[in-house]
Amino acid sequence: MIKFIQYGCGKMSSYTVEYATECGMELVGAVDINPSLIGTDFYGVKVTNANEFEQLLKDTKPNIVIVETMSLLSDLEDVLITCAANGVNAITTCEEAFYPVVSNPTLTKKIDELAKANNCTITGSGYQDAFWGNLITTIAGATHGITKIKGSSSYNVEDYGIALAEVHGAGLSLEEFDLKIASADKISKEERQKLIESGSYTPSYMWNVVPWLADKMHLHLIDMTQKCVPLTHSADIESSTLGMTVKAGTATGMSAIVTGVTEEGIIVEAECIGKVYAPGEVDTNDWTIIGDSSTRFVVSEPDTVRLTCATIVNRIPDVIECAPGFVPTSRMGELKYLK
Repeated sequence: MIKFIQYGCGKMSSYTVEYATECGMELVGAVDINPSLIGTDFYGVKVTNANEFEQLLKDTKPNIVIVETMSLLSDLEDVLITCAANGVNAITTCEEAFYPVVSNPTLTKKIDELAKANNCTITGSGYQDAFWGNLITTIAGATHGITKIKGSSSYNVEDYGIALAEVHGAGLSLEEFDLKIASADKISKEERQKLIESGSYTPSYMWNVVPWLADKMHLHLIDMTQKCVPLTHSADIESSTLGMTVKAGTATGMSAIVTGVTEEGIIVEAECIGKVYAPGEVDTNDWTIIGDSSTRFVVSEPDTVRLTCATIVNRIPDVIECAPGFVPTSRMGELKYLK
């Protein structure tokens, strides 16, 4: 039996724990930083303070830790370093962790070396693993002479918690968005690389997806650019996640387009749209493989939250069986149905 600890007991964790236990895994611990959750019952275990996480690892000896908290690798440094130092596998929904070497190589290397030294595997997975990754590379595998891969995906930031909503600029004025988010696209490549090397760069989600696709397809990126623009709505929208009214004309979120150029001549252009939805808006996933034959496929109204959690659970055996280190799922093979 696979024993796991759930790190982060927020909006998505209930699906993850239910799916994992239904697949025969055993929840042996839960961790959070929210004072209102610490000490409460969570699927039969007591929620532990994050300060006691390392002791919980030693007491319960899990096979893996599922981390569902923040979107940036730097925000997960303590938990992932603790897992790696104690030789415990970890899988996270952290979007940057999907392919972090292109946005925070220093921290990625630190975790990778520690995980290798202690014979465990760290990785990032989730919705993008299937719907921005394996689906695309499978269709690419049925195509000859590819010239471009173009994709766009939309999701409601309300479904994921405040950290994700804030990364997308939801609730900011347009001036604040330009200063806090769009300004990162207005610097030179040299300046961006310095930020990346220092670990202070804030990537959009597709910044880590484009190189994942290149790695999976054995392509070689020679250039990558990003453009983030704010999205607005003509009427006020209530946001329970942000605890505020997003006023008409202010940012409900953003569109981020990342364009990668490869040595092989294939252009990869991927857009993620994360925002507070107005009434009637739904999740979308729309990709086109352009080549000698062009194929477009659209996933209508995907249940992004549940699909994210199911992907995490279905990846767990791959993580446990994988070679040690910080290993992206592009090197773990295709997703497999587990239950």
